[in-house]
Amino acid sequence: MMKIKIRKRLIGNIPLLEVVAEDKVYEPLPLIIYYHGWQTAKELVLTQGRKLAAQNFRVLLPDAANHGERKTKTSEIPSLTFWDSIQTNLYEFGFLVDYFENLGLVMGKIGVGGISMGGITTCMLLTQHPEIDVAACVMGSPAPIKYRERINQHASELGFYLPPDYRQLTSWLNEYDLSLAPEKVAGRPLFFWHGTEDEKIPYAHTADFIQANQQNNITFVSAQERHFVEIATMDQITDFFADNFSE
Repeated sequence: MMKIKIRKRLIGNIPLLEVVAEDKVYEPLPLIIYYHGWQTAKELVLTQGRKLAAQNFRVLLPDAANHGERKTKTSEIPSLTFWDSIQTNLYEFGFLVDYFENLGLVMGKIGVGGISMGGITTCMLLTQHPEIDVAACVMGSPAPIKYRERINQHASELGFYLPPDYRQLTSWLNEYDLSLAPEKVAGRPLFFWHGTEDEKIPYAHTADFIQANQQNNITFVSAQERHFVEIATMDQITDFFADNFSE
């Protein structure tokens, strides 16, 4: 059985777990950054991290802003903390890649993946980072503007305060919405998994994107599941990265 090393690191102000085969800690390897979901933490994607590391990837599991070791009280204003956390992931992505490249630990390809909020992060990163080679969006949405509207509607129904300029404050989403710029996928292998019964992030966001963008490089797996990832799904994700990195 391959021994996996899990190292707690602080890169700048970003706490992360670096997961890598024990005998390859100092070797250049393909790099995968894998993002956790809303109101969880990096430790909750550790099983996925271990599975990927066992395929000879160096896997980074960062805590998003306002989460895990960076936890803060969530804003009373709906989705402020949510979009802030995602935007910080976007800001920090290149910094993490750069850091490990400068150490000489990145070989060849770069992969990105994540669940839920981490899946939304993944699709957004694809709009701006041609250097990403392979990606996996699990229970996320490639349509953040649609998701913003859903939050808007919920907040109104529940009587929460939303600033009248909510759309302007989140206008940066326009540049990061993969569903509005599907050509940004640019032939890269992209894996989607979404449960048809998902109560948090609408299954339709992913299904509609797939329907509108029939590309050979896009793999879509759906199951009659709620907002939850089974071990079997983690294995599919691992296989997807392994198959597409070896080409």
